[in-house]
Amino acid sequence: MAIALYMDAHIPRAMTLGLRLRGVDVITAQEDNAADLPDSTLLDRATALQRVLFTFDDDLLAEATRRQIEGIPFAGVIYAHPSRVSIGTCICDIELIAKVGKPKDLVNRTEFLPF
Repeated sequence: MAIALYMDAHIPRAMTLGLRLRGVDVITAQEDNAADLPDSTLLDRATALQRVLFTFDDDLLAEATRRQIEGIPFAGVIYAHPSRVSIGTCICDIELIAKVGKPKDLVNRTEFLPF
């Protein structure tokens, strides 16, 4: 089973479209009417939908780390710093994760891009 993704509100539309063109299952926080949710609630929402959250947000990275320390389960986070990776590289790396990985591979984990 492929990994389904949930895109944080700050992710460029071009990245979402690029992933969809490559056959990756993606929904955005905006499409889910969740763009204004606090980070912890957004991560809960992605987890409830069994989707790994992709973000550029350092605060979401901190929330994932807090959950790891406290043993609070979540579906997983993929994090990239927007000034350290291009949209094209993100698309390639995320496509690889989504198509080769299994959802259980990222449970309670944070994956950092670029590889």
